[in-house]
Amino acid sequence: MAAFSLRGYSGSRKLQSGQRMSAFRRLIAAAVLALAPVTIPAGAAPLVSPLQQSVAEAVHDDATLSTFYKNRDFAPIWIGERSAERREAFFAALAQAGDHGLPAERYDPAAIRAAIAAAETASARGALEVRMTRLLTAYARDLSSGILTPGEIVSDIALEVSPPDVSAILTAFADGNPRAVLEALRPHAVQYDRLLREKRRLEVSRAEGGWGPNISFRAIEPGSTGAAVVALRDRLIRMGYLERTAVATYDAALADAVRAFQSDHGLKIDGVAGPSTIETLNVPLETRLEQVVVGLERQRWMNKPLEPRHILVNLAEQRAYIYDDKKLTFDTDVIVGSEEPDRRTPEFSETMTHMVINPTWYVPRSIAVEEYLPELRRGGARHLDVYSRNGRVDPHRIDFSRYNADNFPFSLRQPPGPRNALGRVKFMFPNRWNIYLHDTPARNLFANQRRTFSHGCVRVARPLEMAYHLLAPQTDTPEAGFDAILRTGDERRVDLKRSIGVHLVYWSVWVEPGGQANYRPDPYGRDQAVMQALRAAGVALTAPRS
Repeated sequence: MAAFSLRGYSGSRKLQSGQRMSAFRRLIAAAVLALAPVTIPAGAAPLVSPLQQSVAEAVHDDATLSTFYKNRDFAPIWIGERSAERREAFFAALAQAGDHGLPAERYDPAAIRAAIAAAETASARGALEVRMTRLLTAYARDLSSGILTPGEIVSDIALEVSPPDVSAILTAFADGNPRAVLEALRPHAVQYDRLLREKRRLEVSRAEGGWGPNISFRAIEPGSTGAAVVALRDRLIRMGYLERTAVATYDAALADAVRAFQSDHGLKIDGVAGPSTIETLNVPLETRLEQVVVGLERQRWMNKPLEPRHILVNLAEQRAYIYDDKKLTFDTDVIVGSEEPDRRTPEFSETMTHMVINPTWYVPRSIAVEEYLPELRRGGARHLDVYSRNGRVDPHRIDFSRYNADNFPFSLRQPPGPRNALGRVKFMFPNRWNIYLHDTPARNLFANQRRTFSHGCVRVARPLEMAYHLLAPQTDTPEAGFDAILRTGDERRVDLKRSIGVHLVYWSVWVEPGGQANYRPDPYGRDQAVMQALRAAGVALTAPRS
């Protein structure tokens, strides 16, 4: 590259001394940004040190870092004034990376310390300066918004992750309290903190030998005695559900411990250690620890302010919650998509805008050709109306045997009524999957502990109560108004004056305010896929730090 000099800025323009110096500074800045060697006039003091020029060269291909360092005249943050404070704060944070379920080896503070000790030239120090800053930005992203891109792991995880503002983080770290900046990176949702404590609890238990041998008996009932009861008792003691005791009888205290365990794991609460309870008791501690590590990553994906009023649908738990200003105000069981790959309910966030009372069901084409076409061939499915391009047609005059999934030219609809598949109301939050919450006439399915039966939409156990609750902020008589429309039997859209965030999540573990962890199975296998990706990224189950 051509060298820069001041020639041409004296002579005809006859610049004054101050003007020449201003021009000189502009040329020097341009030279640094262009990465060109700078020719300094004889006798002039250099305005860019070799270290600053080395930093400028190292960040020229990174717009974010280039802007950050340009704004501080390429002065380093890890070398020089206050650098020791920043380094020690950063090293202390990196030492805790494993506590958060992050890939600790990715950051390796020991290697950075060794590199600092070995860096003797300006070029080496500049490269190390930028290396540490890149590491800080990577750590900030990992801790704040997650290690993984969820949709790349499972396509049905369509959560929109909000990455942190790296420029703001770097500026605050350089100019403010570095420890406070690093502490603020982590999600501050209460669930994240509770999962961190549960992770620590499991790690301590693991270091102490775990939960002991599996229970080899198929079922154990209250009143029993002997080896089976001892195995059950010892397992529950190690898991923290029972105080230490030498009793070998399935007594009331043991039954209470079994009931508490069943409640925390979504099982039938009867105090009997039946096959499903024992199967769940035998889930390895490492599996539960993996669930927590995945749960922490999922919390990082959701690290953004949620709406003051929002609905959280936990697909793994098959339950929905409404929160108002962070307080739980309504909850209900739900039915979610079945475990078949094409019917699993996706994870995403949207905004609920309205509800439809006495809805018509527009049968999705996949259901029409896969489920109802065979019935139509047999003369069934007469509860559905059949439509062609020209309007409604008489199904009795159609030879459905002529059609298959490829050439079926009709659409199917079910009018409002007591047998309508959507029930009496559906709750709409427009999305590309056409997923919504709705009532259902199949009330018997809610008696199941595991409720994965739908084609993807979410069926609500208490739909009318949910409707009343959602309408309450905009009318003094939500029940009367809703019921009046319901009695007409006519389809009616009711807009929500206050839009509501809807978040479909998949949390197989969460922790109650009192500290008790709840665990659920992984019906879609998503946790397993996420954990596999976390391991590939370098995440490991760690021992507790003293």
